[in-house]
Amino acid sequence: MAKPNYAFEKRQKDLAKKQKKEEKRRRKLSTPTEQPETETSPPPPASDTPPQNDA
Repeated sequence: MAKPNYAFEKRQKDLAKKQKKEEKRRRKLSTPTEQPETETSPPPPASDTPPQNDA
């Protein structure tokens, strides 16, 4: 019977961890750029009220 190659399994686990960590980092980097856009979106609906003409 062949013995298990623990070094290969460990390397695969480490590579999977690194890939997951990198994806998470990229998601975090892309999230802050999207948040300011959503913050600027609410003011236009507030201006839907018709302007008041006092003159």
